[in-house]
Amino acid sequence: MNRKKKAVAIALAAMMACGTLAGCDALTTINSNKDYSQVIAEVDLSQSKQFEAGERYAAYEEIVESAKSTIVKKDLISLYISSGYSLQQEQGFSTSEIFSSMMDYLVNRQVSVQYAMVYLADQGDAEGNRYTVSGYKQALAAVPATASDAQREAMGIAYFLEEEEEQKAEYDLKVFINNSIDSIEKEIIAIEEGNHDHTPDSEVRAVPNGAETENEDYYDAKYGIYTGKQSLDQLGSYEMVEDSTRSTRKKAYNRFLSNLRANSILEKGENTSNFESLNYYWTQLRTNYEEALLNKLTEKYEKIVSETINEQWATEQYQENVQDQVASYGTDKALFETAFNGISDTAFVLSPYNVEYGYVINILLPFSTVQQQELNEASNDFGDNYGNKFATRAGLLRGVLATDQRATWFTGHDDYSFAAAADAYTNGDANRNKLFFENSFEGADAENKQYETLKNYYGKYTFNGTVEKEDGDYVITPNKITIDGFLSEMKNYLASAGLNVNVEKAATEAYYAQSDYYFPAGSADGKEGEVNYEKFIYEMGKIDFFNNNYYNASEIFLPGSEENTSFSIINELSFAYNTDTAGLNSYLGYMISPYATDFVPEFEYAGQQVVKSGAGSYAVVPSDYGWHIIYCTFSYKDAAQAGKNAFDFVWGDIEKEGSFSYNYYEALKSTTVSSFANNMQQEDIIPYLDDCTTIYEERFAELLNNK
Repeated sequence: MNRKKKAVAIALAAMMACGTLAGCDALTTINSNKDYSQVIAEVDLSQSKQFEAGERYAAYEEIVESAKSTIVKKDLISLYISSGYSLQQEQGFSTSEIFSSMMDYLVNRQVSVQYAMVYLADQGDAEGNRYTVSGYKQALAAVPATASDAQREAMGIAYFLEEEEEQKAEYDLKVFINNSIDSIEKEIIAIEEGNHDHTPDSEVRAVPNGAETENEDYYDAKYGIYTGKQSLDQLGSYEMVEDSTRSTRKKAYNRFLSNLRANSILEKGENTSNFESLNYYWTQLRTNYEEALLNKLTEKYEKIVSETINEQWATEQYQENVQDQVASYGTDKALFETAFNGISDTAFVLSPYNVEYGYVINILLPFSTVQQQELNEASNDFGDNYGNKFATRAGLLRGVLATDQRATWFTGHDDYSFAAAADAYTNGDANRNKLFFENSFEGADAENKQYETLKNYYGKYTFNGTVEKEDGDYVITPNKITIDGFLSEMKNYLASAGLNVNVEKAATEAYYAQSDYYFPAGSADGKEGEVNYEKFIYEMGKIDFFNNNYYNASEIFLPGSEENTSFSIINELSFAYNTDTAGLNSYLGYMISPYATDFVPEFEYAGQQVVKSGAGSYAVVPSDYGWHIIYCTFSYKDAAQAGKNAFDFVWGDIEKEGSFSYNYYEALKSTTVSSFANNMQQEDIIPYLDDCTTIYEERFAELLNNK
């Protein structure tokens, strides 16, 4: 496969993982049902020698004979409508390149589906469930005689799925269809009612990664597609869009159907009052069933390879990883910094080039526009030969007032707020009664919870201000707090979670009256006349960690640990107050090097100091942008002081979701499984492509020639 074709295939696979959609304008081609119904490919694994008498899969020939499939031109057109436009517009592929790759995708998928059915019948699935030829034939015999080909094929695949897997596939499809109709309905409501009162999405403050994210394993068996005719109690957990009425929903549903008709996807004479009877519905459901079937095959592979991963092997892999990094990073600063700047849950830097590297969160409380202008226009400090305005800036810093920046989490198209419970943090202010992302914290222990629990965001810090509604619109008045007010909020919020702050250098009024910011004559290391950045530190301190003798970086993402609780609290305060929005949703914050950086010098100095002090340390310093609260989230110094690697792999901790051992093991397993699955595909799937597939390229040649 050439590079460009492979790139299209990868992009297509990523998009198809999100579902399919038929709702764009009709494709310009010979748009007739006869043309769309042409068979452009046939896939029949039973033609392989593997199914001859005495060969491995001979006993399952009846399964693939019944499951053999044809790909019609409409399948290719529908796939282009659902994903091809985006690939063309966003990634610049030509129409012919996209159609060629999509054809390969459709053929390869059907080969994989048929193979998965036979493989699972031969081997059983990862849970030990067995499938037989007779059981498969009984499932097909139960299909109504009036069923469409798509319905028959879907029900055949469903035999290899457990009830929960079927319901999950159906739920995902119904959610997708409802979301498509929802989008149309929102446009209708906006036009009919002039509903433009929401804050535009482009102006809504970033929300934490994972907020209000539905659990990928969740399903609701009672969930239904809303057409405007049913009552909500018939639709399970479906929630109507804001300001929806039966009238706007019916209009949206009819427009969605019109989009399907425009692309010749609806069959003539079909009963559109029951969406689940449509051939389109069953075609899409068949696709979802196929995806569930292929996932079962992957799970089977995973179980096989997982059984080869034991404590000894995983520990040896970890030790080799450490040794390789020691050999590489111990001599190459640039290589280390590149790797360290890209750490994640699947990319770990265990050995430092220098122990004084780390990460910090920067919370910027800015000067107001007026203050910034005053600073810009001020003359140099009296007697300052370097053009600095440190004294002027100090005077302005006293007047910096920060406000909670989360107002648009109320006023955007998605209102994330909810009434705070009694255990919420209010700092004694009864008017502070709103929190965010209720769905992300509800049902954390439920077996089939709908939403993922929000990670690294403590979730109990109420909006700092008053929030009221008048005539359906929010009236929001944030409280204004000084730097001392912020530090009080930070310490008290940490204390509410059982974390004590040890203040090593306390803020005083004398800070604003400083006049000498330079090293005096006779200073050591030849620093005479240089700026003494230590004088800019307003306050410095460190959180006391009691559960470990040292800050255990292996538990920074482990829910409930002191390391994760402190990180989550500071991260939440960053979302609340930080105007340095580039720092939101970063993995651990900004990388801090002990060498010269591109950061402003005050920030660079303070960042290096907190990294030297260790994770949990913070410093407050100014710059010409305002106040910076710099909190160290990770420092190699902590592990070095304890005589350990940066992260410790402990086999007994691989079940602790969020711990380093868990993440390392999952990454190791994922890499191994991926390699194994790819080898299985090479060895088991690809040989069938030549023997068992027939492609009639002349029947869609005009699509391949379309530039």
